[in-house]
Amino acid sequence: MSKAVVLLSGGLDSATCLAIANDAGFESHALTFRYGQRHAVEVEASRRIAENLKVHNHVIVDIDLRQFGGSALTGDGEVPKDRTDQAMNEEIPVTYVPARNTIFLSYALAWAEVLNASNVFIGVNAVDYSGYPDCRPEYIQAFSAVANLATKAAVEGRRMKIHTPLIDLSKAGIIRRGTSLGVDYSLTTSCYDPVNGAACGACDACRLRLRGFAEAGLTDPAEYANIRE
Repeated sequence: MSKAVVLLSGGLDSATCLAIANDAGFESHALTFRYGQRHAVEVEASRRIAENLKVHNHVIVDIDLRQFGGSALTGDGEVPKDRTDQAMNEEIPVTYVPARNTIFLSYALAWAEVLNASNVFIGVNAVDYSGYPDCRPEYIQAFSAVANLATKAAVEGRRMKIHTPLIDLSKAGIIRRGTSLGVDYSLTTSCYDPVNGAACGACDACRLRLRGFAEAGLTDPAEYANIRE
């Protein structure tokens, strides 16, 4: 089996991405980050998902992006609630964590080299998302170019591939795909501002998730502290 490093946050998208990697026949090695995020409950969710989807191994890396701040997820700023679709599409929100995917992919790339793996999976999405610049296809293309310039493995002929199987899917499409692969979404968490472990129901991530389940004709099994239409 070919090995793959799969970035696993504990959310809906990354769980689906892991299931897709497994279904494609890869030996999956899951990588999670505890980076000082206010929604650190996602780290425990990643443990549940990794066990449920039977990854080969699961590494949780500790880094502290709170030292830099610059995001409502790594600082004291308020997480936006009840934003309109127009607002989500027109501006990059304060929940954007500076260079987060670049940092995560760099770690994944390093681990892939050590594992003699040529494949990295990341669950970025450019359809139903909050406008983060490091979720766009052109960013992934650029990072792929860097990966194949910066690694010993690529220079010696083992080129690295960054897989983004969710990039063009709607949230409903992602949920349908994961459901078809047996993903247990009750194990996942997506909320940026959980309340005693329960999702707030009002942040961008919650609203996109709830709408995705509704459009897929399914019920979201996550626990919500306050459901808002």
